[in-house]
Amino acid sequence: MKKTTRNPSLLVLAAIVALGGGSALLRPDLLSFLHRQIAPERSAPELPAPGADKAELGGTKLGACRAVDGDTLRCGSERIRLLGIDAPEMPGHCHGSRVCAPGDPFASQRHLAAALDGNLTIHRMGTDRYGRTLATVSGSAGDLSCGQLKAGLAIYKPRWDNQHRVASLCPEQAQDTL
Repeated sequence: MKKTTRNPSLLVLAAIVALGGGSALLRPDLLSFLHRQIAPERSAPELPAPGADKAELGGTKLGACRAVDGDTLRCGSERIRLLGIDAPEMPGHCHGSRVCAPGDPFASQRHLAAALDGNLTIHRMGTDRYGRTLATVSGSAGDLSCGQLKAGLAIYKPRWDNQHRVASLCPEQAQDTL
């Protein structure tokens, strides 16, 4: 008799669906866990426990980063989408019926690049549909999302602000763009 091996990832997925229904799959901690089970060599960064506060999270130091545009960084192989803001898209990236942030994308990118000096600290919040890390990042000039808002080079997006992190870090700037 031939022995059948079962993929443990599929068993975990089946258990989650059975216990919590489809909504359980939307929890970032479970998504991260499943991703590590399916592709351990390309695992997602560790995510904070749901409800963890800033003191618990601490933050992680980042290495050298560059600004891809006004709201996205690349730090090594990790792509990071700044939480709670939308910056103007680089030419050719605002397609179809998509509503894109107004403004000069090159000025927004330059401003973000200039803020990348000094030690950077990241607070990871999950990943977006493109596989980018969603996070707040701070440097010597403070929080990068807040800096983009204060300079008028991005707009605040409350629905993209997980746990209202950006609104709590710079309430004046978040209110100005609502």
